[in-house]
Amino acid sequence: MNILEISNLTKHFGGLTAVNDLDLTIKKGEILALIGPNGAGKSTVFNCVAGVYAPSVGEIRFKGEVISGQKPWNLSRRGLARTFQIVKPFGPKTVLYNVMVGAFLRTNSTKVAREKAEEILTILHLEHLRDRLAGNLTIADRKRLEIAKAMATDPELLLLDEVMAGLRPTEIDEMIGIIRGVRDRGMTVFVIEHIMRAVMALSDRVVVIQFGSKIAEGTPEAVTKDENVIKAYLGGEYGVSGN
Repeated sequence: MNILEISNLTKHFGGLTAVNDLDLTIKKGEILALIGPNGAGKSTVFNCVAGVYAPSVGEIRFKGEVISGQKPWNLSRRGLARTFQIVKPFGPKTVLYNVMVGAFLRTNSTKVAREKAEEILTILHLEHLRDRLAGNLTIADRKRLEIAKAMATDPELLLLDEVMAGLRPTEIDEMIGIIRGVRDRGMTVFVIEHIMRAVMALSDRVVVIQFGSKIAEGTPEAVTKDENVIKAYLGGEYGVSGN
């Protein structure tokens, strides 16, 4: 069953077409990666799905219902959550407080919100930092906190926007394990990522876009061998010339 269906998605900003006639589906329980060069339109796709932008043309369906143009807070209640590439926690507040804010979407009980937040902090390996101020975290721990805040809303579909950017190799490996664990808990994951090692390790399928249009789709192995993808995005990383 498809949890997300994007049909003919187009987004214009004045005379600029950021996304052009994009079709994309995500199956329930899948990890789908959206990749492409800088400026390809990846974040615009995320922003349309998450309700930041309304599509200029096209339709977005979540769990079979049209959500095009709905507000982010309504989509969150429906079970769709996202992280942001530039993390902005409530710096003067504790890690536990930050996650509890998300948990209050589903409950009015402080006790229930605290229990939910503590459970998620354990999953994200942040339990030992529960009382630390979020503003004092390392970048790796801030990235985990960003995921924890989104998970606290109890989503069915989790959009992760470059959660591995700026991480060291060992931290990337840890994050791969965390995201796999999130999927194993029943969440579907839609991820934008530039680190191809992570994309290869995580994804069930990959969609590649360039200049707002889809140029390839398939398994990670198939996509990395696609000549259009190599020329547009991967280049010499995979030992293929630009001829």
